[in-house]
Amino acid sequence: MPDPKFEVLFLEEAASFLEEQDEKARYKIIYDITRSRFSNDQERFKKLTQEIWEFRTIYKKMCFRMFAFWDKTSKESTLVVATHGIIKKSNKIPLSDLDKAERMRKLYFELKAKL
Repeated sequence: MPDPKFEVLFLEEAASFLEEQDEKARYKIIYDITRSRFSNDQERFKKLTQEIWEFRTIYKKMCFRMFAFWDKTSKESTLVVATHGIIKKSNKIPLSDLDKAERMRKLYFELKAKL
């Protein structure tokens, strides 16, 4: 099996979002995220803005979206940080969620710089 292209870190809101889903939906989301670590599949993981990406899973006609960003500051591994998730039936992404993911990205790097 090839090495994964990146590791995934779930921030508190992203982990809570996963925990709130029923077992089968949660399994499918985690399965799709795991698969995206090994292949370039834009149906599962795609760029939304300059800095924000999304993991996307469709299960039982519902679209589960988890917003994320890249942290390439480590020499050992590349990290994708999942910020939070939403469930959407349409393809349109609320700007408020993109803004939230960007705010969380900035805060993450501010806190990381202090360590």
